[in-house]
Amino acid sequence: MKLMIASDIHGSACYCRQLMQAYERETPDRLLLLGDLLYHGPRNDLPPEYAPKAVIEMLNTRRDAILCVRGNCEADVDQMVLDFPVLAEHCLLYLGPRAVFVTHGHVYNTANPPRLAVGDILLHGHTHVPACEIFGRDNLYLNPGSVSLPKQGSPHSYMMLTDEGFVWKTLEGEIYKHRQR
Repeated sequence: MKLMIASDIHGSACYCRQLMQAYERETPDRLLLLGDLLYHGPRNDLPPEYAPKAVIEMLNTRRDAILCVRGNCEADVDQMVLDFPVLAEHCLLYLGPRAVFVTHGHVYNTANPPRLAVGDILLHGHTHVPACEIFGRDNLYLNPGSVSLPKQGSPHSYMMLTDEGFVWKTLEGEIYKHRQR
């Protein structure tokens, strides 16, 4: 399975459009969104071309391919306008014997991890900083960074999961980090 993973669009039509262009280039089986889709949040400046209604339209055209977990900026009303489930706090994926705990990161994170078996993976957004690091009991923490509001000098980015491993890319498709499974 080829999975595209992205987080923290925060209502930016400009960067959501670039993400949809990357989606077309990558041709993934699914698009996994790690929350904070429409609202910019009280701690963030407005992203370029802040237009949640345009983001809704772009994402809804991909509704059959989207898997999503709820971010700290999602509200119940968002489910009324989005044609795919957005309110799950987390989900589990499996990569062979390893579980991948997928969440936004505002509740479960490396400082407050969920129960993970040795070698399991914690995947979340929220920090707006790409990450790939070992923590806990030989667990792997992954973060795709942010589509619209990257922090700490990181690029506007997403992550791909393929049979070969994880690859972090700029919205233009340039690889800047990778890790084998």
